[in-house]
Amino acid sequence: MTASSSHAAPAPVRFWAAFSNGLVFIELRAAAALLLALALIILTNVITRYVGTPIYLIDELAVFVMVWLAFIGTSAMSRLKLDFAVTFLADNAPVWMGPIIRSGSIVLIIAFGIALGWMSWIWADPIGIAAAGFDARAFAGTSFNFLYTEYTQTLQWPRWAVMMTIPLFAVCLVIHAIANLFEEIGLIERTVTSGFEEEAV
Repeated sequence: MTASSSHAAPAPVRFWAAFSNGLVFIELRAAAALLLALALIILTNVITRYVGTPIYLIDELAVFVMVWLAFIGTSAMSRLKLDFAVTFLADNAPVWMGPIIRSGSIVLIIAFGIALGWMSWIWADPIGIAAAGFDARAFAGTSFNFLYTEYTQTLQWPRWAVMMTIPLFAVCLVIHAIANLFEEIGLIERTVTSGFEEEAV
């Protein structure tokens, strides 16, 4: 697809692709910051243990940083198409069938993201907690959903805040997958870059 055909793409398609590109720009920098934070946390943990004054909450902090890094990084990689994929079928199918297979796999990713988002909605039940006046104890007493009353073991952070990475990942995954689908079916030219594409080939 040429640049002129990209300009001919419908405005909503161009907006969606641009929004996805902007989102992945933010995700890559957030992932880099989390990776740096993780390295510093691990280094601090090693040093404090070596001198005999370990910080007991640092292990849990490292786990949470790794979890957020994994979800944010996976979302960004899906947009950049740097995620793991089994391409044997698409590579060995007839030329005309390859795009269909790749588009089908993207549709499955969209379905997975929507399903994960729906399950996260049921789990977090924002309507229920709002109906309870954002009273976590009252909400837990009527719904037996203790998400908003639990805290992490050592950091004592609200567990719901830590777990918000899951619905955020689901939303970002769907946004990126739809943008990838637009590009795969030829509605718009692929323009997203990360600087890693040449190394990944």
